[in-house]
Amino acid sequence: MSIIFNRFSFSGLIRRTAAALFLVYVVWGTTYFAIGVALKEMPPLWLNASRFVTAGLLMMLWARTQGQCLPTARQWRNAALVGALMVFGAMNLVVLAQRAGIGSGLMATVVTTMPMWLALWSRLGGERVPVTSWIGLVLGVVGALLLALERDFSTTLAGGLMAFGAPLAWSLGSYASRKLEQPAPAMAAGVQWLVGGLLCAAVAAPLESPAPLLQAGASAWLAWAYLLVMGTLVALNAYLWLLQNTAPALAGSYSFVNPAVALLVGTVVGGELLTGWVWAALPLIFAALALILYGRSRPDAARPAARPLRTAPSRVAG
Repeated sequence: MSIIFNRFSFSGLIRRTAAALFLVYVVWGTTYFAIGVALKEMPPLWLNASRFVTAGLLMMLWARTQGQCLPTARQWRNAALVGALMVFGAMNLVVLAQRAGIGSGLMATVVTTMPMWLALWSRLGGERVPVTSWIGLVLGVVGALLLALERDFSTTLAGGLMAFGAPLAWSLGSYASRKLEQPAPAMAAGVQWLVGGLLCAAVAAPLESPAPLLQAGASAWLAWAYLLVMGTLVALNAYLWLLQNTAPALAGSYSFVNPAVALLVGTVVGGELLTGWVWAALPLIFAALALILYGRSRPDAARPAARPLRTAPSRVAG
């Protein structure tokens, strides 16, 4: 979210990081409820395609009004790769895995492995990941597993393979966004979302009719608008900012906080009941966050100074 965050007068990296974490923790936690509302009337693949194509076009238009250059051919390729992995690959694999027969509980648990993969790619790429962060990631997954215990853990071979492919694709896209040369931040996000959304549309065309999307009612479109504005333009931008400015374990920690937030939203808004597993899961999740933050705060856990990406100039020449 660097292009947005840099325009606010926050007094330092800590406050910007706290704001970005709040957005990915809380906003993405509430999007589970919004997705459920939208999917009652909208086909899932077209929901993803329409949301990200629109977000990509809006972000690219906004970037141009701010004077950001169009990407070079190399930057187009790099940003398109990130969009193909994160938007097209990961998000559609989640939907297709559920269609192929994986239970919601297993799906929710598998997704929480994403920050472990991201930390692994970062470690293989030469970054130091503190031991406390690894322990925190394991506790986070266990906490999310406890939250999902009363949900469906059935699966099929195809569903299981696609489910495990989703966090792999998201983590690889996240790592690529940290390492590959990208355009200026807003333009990079716009290209990533546009390419991912267009690929979603290409897959949706032979599999789903767009008619239910166009015929959806007001509540579904309000949920769609919430996913577009808060889930993508705001929270996904915040996540991209975290990837560039914090440790991978901290950036990915949303994956086991979101289920807890979603559960609380479902309880307050949807009338769901809390079970005894919640009171065992929440302390583990809080402990996980504490360990990850501790590892991030240690001086020897700082990332190498050579980490920043090369980006395009933010203003048009002349």
